[in-house]
Amino acid sequence: MAVSTKSDALLELMTFVWLEADRLDHAQYDDWLAMWTPQARYIVPVEPGVTDYEAHLNYAYDDHSMRQKRVERMLSGVSVSASPVARTIRSLSRFRLLSDDGTTAELRCMQHLTEFRRGRERTYSADVEFRIKRTAAELLLDQKVIRLINADHALGAISYIL
Repeated sequence: MAVSTKSDALLELMTFVWLEADRLDHAQYDDWLAMWTPQARYIVPVEPGVTDYEAHLNYAYDDHSMRQKRVERMLSGVSVSASPVARTIRSLSRFRLLSDDGTTAELRCMQHLTEFRRGRERTYSADVEFRIKRTAAELLLDQKVIRLINADHALGAISYIL
C-alpha cells in the first residue's frame, strides 16, 4: 500500500488502529488475530520506560500462539478472570507518527479504555505504541506496546485484551 504524503500515511495508520480497537470492543477476535504478522508481539510492560521486554517483567508478552490462547481463555468461560467477559470501549487520540520508511511505520497514541464487568466500571489510560508493516495488500501489526500510566501498580484481573 503506497501513500503519497505524511498526512495520508498518518490517516491510513490511524484508520487501521481504530479498526483494531473496534474489533476488540466488538469481540471480533478472529479478525483481530488476522491483523498481526506471524512474528508480532503484544506487550504490556510492568515497569515504565522499559524497552528490553525480554529482560523485564510484563503483564503480557504474547507471540502468535499466546495471543490465540489468550482469546481462547477469554471465550471459554473457564478462566476466573474472564468470567464474565467484560464489555469494553476504547477511545484513541493524540496520534503521532514516529517513523515511516514506506515498509514499516511506528505510531504512538493515547488510549482510554473503559470496562464494564460485574456491575462495576473501571478505566485504564495508556500510551500505546504500534509498529505496523505494510504489504502489497494490507497493513499488519508487528508490535503493540501498551504502557499503562499506572502499570507499576497492580493491574488486577482483566478479562479482555488491552
